[in-house]
Amino acid sequence: MVPQDLTRRALLLGACTLAIATTASGSTPEAVAAAGRQKQAIAAPVPKGTAARKPPVRRRAPRAAKAPPRRVRTHPVTWSSPLTVNALAADLSALVPGPSRGHWGGMVVSLTRGDTLWNLRPGASLLPASTMKLFTSALALERFGPAWQFRTEAFRDGPLGPDGVLKGNLVLRGDGDPSLSPRLFGGAPGEAMTRLAREVAAAGVKRITGDIIADGSAFDDRRIPEGWKKKYLGASYAARISALSLNENLVWVVVAPGAKSAEVRTEPASAGLPVINEVKLVTGRGARVRVGRNPNGALTVRGTIGARAGERRWSYVVDDPALFTAGAFKTALEEAGVRIGGTLREGATPPLATRVGSVSSPPLSQIVGAMNGESINLFAELLFRNAARGPGRTGIGSADAANVELMQFLRQKVGVDSGAVLAKDGSGLSPLDRVTPRSLVKVLAYGNASTWSSAFHESLPVAGESATLRHRMRHTPAQGNLHAKTGTTNDVTSLAGYVTAKNGELLAFAIVYNGTDRWRARERMDRAGATLAAFARQ
Repeated sequence: MVPQDLTRRALLLGACTLAIATTASGSTPEAVAAAGRQKQAIAAPVPKGTAARKPPVRRRAPRAAKAPPRRVRTHPVTWSSPLTVNALAADLSALVPGPSRGHWGGMVVSLTRGDTLWNLRPGASLLPASTMKLFTSALALERFGPAWQFRTEAFRDGPLGPDGVLKGNLVLRGDGDPSLSPRLFGGAPGEAMTRLAREVAAAGVKRITGDIIADGSAFDDRRIPEGWKKKYLGASYAARISALSLNENLVWVVVAPGAKSAEVRTEPASAGLPVINEVKLVTGRGARVRVGRNPNGALTVRGTIGARAGERRWSYVVDDPALFTAGAFKTALEEAGVRIGGTLREGATPPLATRVGSVSSPPLSQIVGAMNGESINLFAELLFRNAARGPGRTGIGSADAANVELMQFLRQKVGVDSGAVLAKDGSGLSPLDRVTPRSLVKVLAYGNASTWSSAFHESLPVAGESATLRHRMRHTPAQGNLHAKTGTTNDVTSLAGYVTAKNGELLAFAIVYNGTDRWRARERMDRAGATLAAFARQ
């Protein structure tokens, strides 16, 4: 099993370190009917004639098989409607048990009145899963502001003659921009490099005598955060980290039957990722294809594809994102008519180099919204390291430096005690991360009162309507009201965010469960969320 809180499912190819992934989000587990006392319990209405659907089952798919369709069962959620703080606390305590089958922690605070309505081990040090992204979001928005944009730039380190000949190298410098993919940038997987190559050509560059240099020096060389499990590393939700990233550091390998032979290509095409085509064209409609990586980094595609088969696509994690991105830039330059005399390599931008083109990201608010909405780990890792560099782009972004910056922010501005949070990564995928429910609620309270409050609120999925909460708490008072960050791995279920009570109070809450009975825990969290939405103290 792999963590469920992801943007694509990965299908492992035997002992290969690469992964076949789909664009579907993580599977939604079956909710389990919960026992326990509830005062004034009311069954949620279910549309007449609506049949429950079976939940998806995570299976290891065969090599070239498509992932099964995503099916979601929505169980009726029950809730209570407490009228006093004591009644609310009693109802939540009945829903959220102690650590008999795992370790729980929770806290609810009224941001309107400033009082604590309920807590259960609020200082417990727990694995957060993707609710860690709340800290990453707050830190990034605090450091940069919601309108901040990242820049990926091209520089020349030599003179450009009137004949269009650049006597020197062309450097592609990364700024840790997460957005260079169709998700936010739009277009094809390599559209950002295509646009930048056209800018370079428009600046008068026709031929380059030197090399294309990939500059990912804004971040340290650690592409895999501390604690990430080896079994994650072939999956799209554990893509490698680099200041120079493209297409979320995934590449599509596309195999199709041609007139006389099988055709193989990558999207985006990249000179930094050579492909060796050993696929044979056969009769029929089937396809049996294997992809392996050679010691020199090339992909070897083997197997067969039928002459009447349709196009087949596989997504793979890129091992060296900087070289892959610069390779896509080199390919785009050649397609734009620029001739290149040198090779592709990695290096740093010379201090006196001249900029000849750039592409900018959407505002940070949009990036944070995408990250929290579909829980994109790579976005979180890039933002975390960028926060360590800050708006001055000084120093080298690393997880360790970002953790120091986060601790300072939490102590000095949020009021979180030292030791309450440990961030080995920015996404929550590392099992070394630790948070307390109280620290989650405090960062929610700070975010609500900040200048970037709107961007923070709007980045969170909405119960019953959007992103990772779109199938949860439907037909309850929480639908369209509660907005929160989810967190799910094999050992964690968590939920932290905001909900408006029936009497208009804005509540901040966090509930975290560490244990193996996570699906029952999630169902209890949904009932708690609906109960908070129905709360109306008199």
